[in-house]
Amino acid sequence: MRFQYYLKVIRYFLFAAGFLSLVSCSGIPEDFSETKDYPDIFPDIIDVTVPVNIAPLNFRLNGLPDRVAVSVGGRGEILKIYGYEKVIIPVKKWHTLLERNAGGELHVTVYSNKYGKWSKHLPFRILVKEAPVDKYLVYRLIAPGYEAWSRMGIYQRNLTNFDEDPVIDNRQLTGNCMNCHSFNRNNPEQMLFHLRGKIGGTILASGGEITKLDTKTKETISNCVYPYWHPSGKYIAFSVNNISQVFHSVKEKRIEVMDSKSDLVVYDTETNKLISSLLVSSEESFETFPSFSADGNSLFFCSAKKGRIPVDYDKIRYSLCKISFDPSTGTFGNRIDTLVSSVVTGKSISFPRTSQNGKHLMFTMSDYGNFSIWHKEADLYLLNLADGIYRSLDPVNTDDTESYHSWSSGSQWFVFSSRRNDGLYTRPYISWLDENGNATKPFLLPQRDPDNYDNSLYSFNVPEFVTGRVRYNGSKMSDAIDSEAKSVTFELRE
Repeated sequence: MRFQYYLKVIRYFLFAAGFLSLVSCSGIPEDFSETKDYPDIFPDIIDVTVPVNIAPLNFRLNGLPDRVAVSVGGRGEILKIYGYEKVIIPVKKWHTLLERNAGGELHVTVYSNKYGKWSKHLPFRILVKEAPVDKYLVYRLIAPGYEAWSRMGIYQRNLTNFDEDPVIDNRQLTGNCMNCHSFNRNNPEQMLFHLRGKIGGTILASGGEITKLDTKTKETISNCVYPYWHPSGKYIAFSVNNISQVFHSVKEKRIEVMDSKSDLVVYDTETNKLISSLLVSSEESFETFPSFSADGNSLFFCSAKKGRIPVDYDKIRYSLCKISFDPSTGTFGNRIDTLVSSVVTGKSISFPRTSQNGKHLMFTMSDYGNFSIWHKEADLYLLNLADGIYRSLDPVNTDDTESYHSWSSGSQWFVFSSRRNDGLYTRPYISWLDENGNATKPFLLPQRDPDNYDNSLYSFNVPEFVTGRVRYNGSKMSDAIDSEAKSVTFELRE
């Protein structure tokens, strides 16, 4: 036992030594050779743009150096860090540095020592925006499989540090699946998520009250699926989908998820009623992924001409459409406008999301279908709602999947899921969007240990910004989950 204790002490000091932060010059070498290359680091934070309140951008130097030294400077004190291959930045000193350099930039110089010789790499910068990002990010942690699932949960992460705790974890339940968590305009007090399985239902939390809903009616084809809140909080738009999946026989593709039927409905939280229109529940079309406009007077969605499933799975392409919505009466308009046509693009659109200021709509476009998270070619696009012009967000797109995305409450930051690291696990990246719709190079959600992503067996699914911590009482949530689901009614409105 004593041996194990001393071993733990030794390991602790070795670990701490690698994270040692120095404010003197003793950690920065004076004798070194200069390279013409940027340091090979993970995550890549070279020339990224960050909010003034983000957690430290810890990183590791690849190539297994013996030692590493880093200086981070700007206005005010220069932060010096000395250790082994990992660069772990003290949280308080990092935030002091960010605050002093808000609206400016940090300059980072990395030195590496291998075989007793120091090398100085090309310095790089980190731009610091004065606008903060929403304090919390909520996501589902789930293994990236598709045949079965076991442990999963919806978690919230404090973006100013590294604190993470569960909103709901299926270890608290009977192993049920949970998905499609959603918030009203980044408000942690108004949220919902779906439970699947024996105790299934839609969990709706608003105004401190938690309700479990049974959203399947005899008039609708399924339970409610993909949600989006109306800014008033009175309505929630959903798709109702008959979803199936098939598997590819080629290694380049794994799975196809597709709809054989899909319609749109809007849930009225005051009357406990689902409402719809023949225009958004057509027998001849697939309608899915609803999204209210920032003013709440329009409903964006994706629509495709009905096809034979699964025979025509790779011929189904969705256009971006819009229909007016009157929140005073809960009624739809009498026509559908096509904003981006699949006939013109030859592509398929999913996940339309409007910025909170009403200026832009971001969407994912892939070759076909609507389940873009399994499409390697999926990229993000931005539509200017004033002039109708859309374009690829090239600074954030890669050769691998970029898919689900959401906006911060200030409409200047957005987060999206990407498989760029290894082609399998989805990871959350954050980027800044200026007033002209230009995006910056994104940065990976910071972790206390840069090896976290290599060691984790979970994907970060459906990242959503919220302005504060979700504080719903766990026992109250459990009581609602264990209760009998409240049935809803349905009305078709012309």
